[in-house]
Amino acid sequence: MRRYLIFIIIPLIFALDRWTKVVISERIPYLESVNITSFFSIVHVRNYGGAFSLLSQHPFSKYIFTFLPLIIIFVLIYILIKHLLPFSKTLSLVCILSGAIGNIYDRLINGYVIDFLDFFYKHYHWPAFNVADISISFGVCLWLYMELLSLITKKR
Repeated sequence: MRRYLIFIIIPLIFALDRWTKVVISERIPYLESVNITSFFSIVHVRNYGGAFSLLSQHPFSKYIFTFLPLIIIFVLIYILIKHLLPFSKTLSLVCILSGAIGNIYDRLINGYVIDFLDFFYKHYHWPAFNVADISISFGVCLWLYMELLSLITKKR
C-alpha cells in the first residue's frame, strides 16, 4: 500500500492545473494578457496542437493529440502498477502522467488546451504553457537526470 502513496500527486497536480485554467478562463478574455513583469505575462490562449502548438493547423491534429496521449497515459499506468521502480523514477512517471491527464482532460472537454504562462524577451516569446506542461517537463527532466546519473556512476 505504501508503494502507491505517491499516486496522491496525480489528483493534486490535476486539481491545481484545473483550478488555474478555470481562473484564467473566467478572469482573462481569450487572447488578452496581463503583464506581470518586463519578461512575464499571464495570457489566455488555446492550443489546438501539441507542445509549442506543434501541428495545430494539421487536419488530423485533433485525433493525434487525443489518442496518442491516451495511449501514453495507459502505458504509464501499466508501468507504474506492474513494475517496482526507484522512487525518483516513479515520481518522474507520476509527474508525466499527472500532466498528461490534465491536458487530455482539456482536449476531451474543450477540444483544446488552455495555456497561460508567457515568458518573453522583447519580441521573442517562449510558447505559452500551463501547470500540466510544467509537471510533464519536470517528470521528463527528472527521468533524464536519473538516467544520466546512472550512466555516470556505472562508468566509475
